[in-house]
Amino acid sequence: MLTDGSYFHLHLVSDSTGETLITVSRAVAAQYANVNAVEHVYPLVRSQKQLDRVLQEIEESPGIVLFTLLEGELVARLEAKCQEINSPSLSIIGPVMQLFEAYLGASTTGRVGAQHTLNAEYFKRIDALNYSMMHDDGQHVEGLEEADVVLVGVSRTSKTPTSIYLANRGIRTANVPLVAGIPIPHQLETLKKPLVVSLHASPERLIQVRQNRLLSLGAGAGNDSYIDRQSVTDEVLLARKLSAKYGWSLLDVTRRSIEETAAAIMKLLADRQRQRMSE
Repeated sequence: MLTDGSYFHLHLVSDSTGETLITVSRAVAAQYANVNAVEHVYPLVRSQKQLDRVLQEIEESPGIVLFTLLEGELVARLEAKCQEINSPSLSIIGPVMQLFEAYLGASTTGRVGAQHTLNAEYFKRIDALNYSMMHDDGQHVEGLEEADVVLVGVSRTSKTPTSIYLANRGIRTANVPLVAGIPIPHQLETLKKPLVVSLHASPERLIQVRQNRLLSLGAGAGNDSYIDRQSVTDEVLLARKLSAKYGWSLLDVTRRSIEETAAAIMKLLADRQRQRMSE
């Protein structure tokens, strides 16, 4: 049994965007205020090779596994691996589909992503997801100008989950870590199109989250600079200086959920777009 303040791994595996899983799992997780879920979201899992990578991550960080997969072989393989490592798994749409079948007397089409209308908005979201996954954690910085939003911040400011959440809203989002002693990518200094948002949190909050992260990975706390108070405070100050220097929008995420952070960013983006249209 988990104690107050504990973390657990929550793996969300989908053959589509993963939005259904995110919505359901967060609605349930919100009922357990004193236990925190470390989300691992795997959208567009449609092949054995893609599933292999997911299974490896689940095995490295066991926890609850929720999925929306329609391909029988993928489901069987996922459930077998979860049983092998004693990780509970559940199909979110399986019981609902069984209820429909029993009442309607008809089988499902088995069409992946059939809940989404194949319109321009849907393809925009898929494009945003693909972009955000390719530009996660400072990858492919040469493509930052193509983003709608670029998130920057020190470690454990929820850059990746916020990026995925925004991508599920059709917003192409990249994120770049700010690391003490490592110069920022020069591309960040000259961006014109994207909104750059610097995510900040209090040193106390960062230390707490980082300590729990280390514990979840089985690493000792020690005096690592990763959780050293002075080092973390210096990181926060450096991030603020960079934000002021380059005119990035500041957003304090200390007490914000991912949804609240994303909503604030979407408002900043909308305000910016309105301002540009009026110029």
